[in-house]
Order: sequence, then C-alpha cells, then structure tokens
Amino acid sequence: MSLGQPYGSLKITGGTLFDGMGEASSNPGLLIQDGKVAALGASALSASAEQSFDASGCVIAPGFIDLCCNLREPGNGQKGNIATETRAAAHGGFTTVCASPETSPVNDSSAVTHLIRDGADSRGAVRVLPVGAITRGLDGELLSDLAGLKNAGCVAVGNGSRGIRNARILRRCMAYAQTFGLTVMFSPENQALAADGYAHDGQVATRLGLLGIPEVAETAAVMEMLLLAEETGVKLHLSQLSSARSVEMLADAKRRGIQVTADVAMHQLCFTEDALAGFDSRFHVRPPLRSEADRKALVAAVQNGVIDAIVSQHHPHDSAAKQAPLPATEPGLSSIESLLSLGLELVDRGELGLAQLLAALTTGPAAVVGLSPGLVAGAVADVCVFDPTAHWRPSAKTLLSSGHHVPVSGRDLSGRVRLTLVNGHPAWADAG
Repeated sequence: MSLGQPYGSLKITGGTLFDGMGEASSNPGLLIQDGKVAALGASALSASAEQSFDASGCVIAPGFIDLCCNLREPGNGQKGNIATETRAAAHGGFTTVCASPETSPVNDSSAVTHLIRDGADSRGAVRVLPVGAITRGLDGELLSDLAGLKNAGCVAVGNGSRGIRNARILRRCMAYAQTFGLTVMFSPENQALAADGYAHDGQVATRLGLLGIPEVAETAAVMEMLLLAEETGVKLHLSQLSSARSVEMLADAKRRGIQVTADVAMHQLCFTEDALAGFDSRFHVRPPLRSEADRKALVAAVQNGVIDAIVSQHHPHDSAAKQAPLPATEPGLSSIESLLSLGLELVDRGELGLAQLLAALTTGPAAVVGLSPGLVAGAVADVCVFDPTAHWRPSAKTLLSSGHHVPVSGRDLSGRVRLTLVNGHPAWADAG
C-alpha cells in the first residue's frame, strides 16, 4: 500500500472509543506503535509517544470495511483507478475494501488477481481484498479456476452485478466454491424478470413512464440461491438487498441454520423510488431504489442484525455516463466518501443507533471475509477517527474519487473524517 510516512508511535487522547466489541466508552488513551494497538486506557495515557492526536469531540472506531467497491482497475482509467478510489475510501474512513471482479479484463484468473494486488501494494491507500469472478468473463457459463483465484489471494468469488441465468450452472458454482471453502457473493436478480428495466416497478415508474424492475426479480433469485446454498452447504453472501420480502426470506434462512450473510447499500437505507421523480440520473442504480416500506424494512434488518453489513456499492463514473437521458445512463453512485455522513443522518433521525451503524461497517463485514477488527491490545492499527458534528460539503474540490455523481452533492453534511490509519500508517489526515 502506498501510504503516508508511518508513525513510530502515536497516542490518541479524548473522544469516544468504539472498540468494535460492544458499546462506545470514553477514551482516556489509545497508543499505537509499530502498526499495532499497543495499549488502551490509563497505561496508554501514561506512556510516551512520538506524536499525539487530540480526538476531543470525535469518535474513534476500527477502520471501516467495504464489501463492494468498484476500483475500475484494471481498466482504461477513465472512470478511476486504484490510486484515486482507495484515496477516496480512506477519506470516507475505510481501511479495507473488497474489489469487485467487474474489471477490464475481468478478474477471472490468478494473473488478473495478482495485477490488482500489485497495483494495490504500490499505489493503494487502503487494504484491497480482491473478489474473483466465479464464471469466466462474468458470462455465467464456464466456471473460473477457483483454486487458482483462492491461491492468488481472492477472499471470495461472485459474479459482480450480473446474475447467472442457468440454475444448473449456479448450483455447480456453489458446489465448486464449497469444495475450496470459498464464500460466494451474489447480487440476486432474475434477469428474465428484470429484463430492460431500470427503476422500481412502482408508483413513480408508472407515473413517469419508466421501465420497471419488479420486486419478484430479486425475491425469486433470493429464494433460488437460499435453496441451493442449503443443498450445497456453501457460505452464501447476498449482496445489495433492496426489498422487504428479501429480508423476510433471509431471516427465515438464518433461523433454519443456512450459512448466509447479507449486505445493503447505504443509498437503499436513505432514499426511495421518489428520488427518480425528477429524472435524476444519479439515482439510476441497480438494484433500483424501492418503496418507503422496503427502505424501513432494510433499516430494521440492520438494527436487528439480520443484515450483516452496510456497503458503499461505489461505482465511479465519468461525467458523460450520467448525462444522457435516464434510460441510457449507466447505473451506480459515487458513494464511498459520503457513506458515513448518510449513516449519521439515520442516527440523527433515530432510525439507527451509532453502535449499530458502526457494527455494520466494521465487525459485520469483517466476519463475512474472515477478518478480526477491533481496537484491542495487539490488534492491527486500522483506525477511523471522525467528528460527527463537523460539517463538510461534497464537491469537485473536496471529493477524491474520479466519480463526482454523489447522492448528496452540494449539501452540508455532518460527519467529517479526521484521521484514517491503515496498519498504523496515515492513509488520510484532515488538514482542515
């Protein structure tokens, strides 16, 4: 990783500490030394350190982990690259991102995985965990070399945002992944039912004459995947759920002991189909923004732990990709830098507790990919320090991502990241 100069030792004092293991508590001191958490509490406060950071008024948390981030590399660089998008991640408080296999060429071989890892080692600001393509070219037909992908460093395999039309091939993918102990990450969508839609098949789409994607396009795929996961015994992760019915099926599957986890994109917790009422192409996302009832069900599922993680589903685009008429624009939001601020708005409205939000950004996603985050003695010093009351405004001047199509462009937002440490190295430090 290409990071700032390491701190030999750093003492963080003041603020509120969320250690990742429970509720928040006052922070008398946190000592970081040689990339590790060396001490906490009174022993850290009394220790000497080369540098200090006053976190008064701030929250100190384990670095955030994103299970779905498009880094656009390898690719042509027009929409971003590892350097720009990992700097954006650090700006958003993230210390680890899972890189989507939707690259060019697709990450369906150990050679491409090594290319991503080498780029992350030399130019990345945060830790990058590649997710391999479970089928060659993400075409949903021929299986990739899963053993090769795992040995090259892929933490999971999936088919990106693309579904697998053939249930026989999907079953074979799951059985093959289970053989190698790999988690499969799938975005559930029945492509035949989704067809050419690009909005939720609801009142807004009907009123505006938009082509809709019905809820059953997701729920039918969720049910199929759950049944096949139960049969094959594979560890299944359902990516970017968007409907209340999907949450119900997920909760039932967990009660029945199926090895399944799930995530939701932050924009699904904050916005609904109404965001498209003005034909705003920023909110052309997939799966589409659905009803207020769906949004509330998704928030409740984060509250009670049925949904394990909140993700950015970061899709940086060049400006041309979002300037065509709505149906011709490309789906996706540039969201990783504003995710924390949107989450804090949910906290301010009383829809989520701060501890619930932080758990869905740290311990929840960590469990999916086999990490052990936490601010405890001996742990790797992946840390995010943010001021929940300090304001900032997303704009071309303040955003580090190549994609400027954020959902809250030009708005004053609470929640400013002051410091992001990866292995004790400063990946982002707020100069303001």
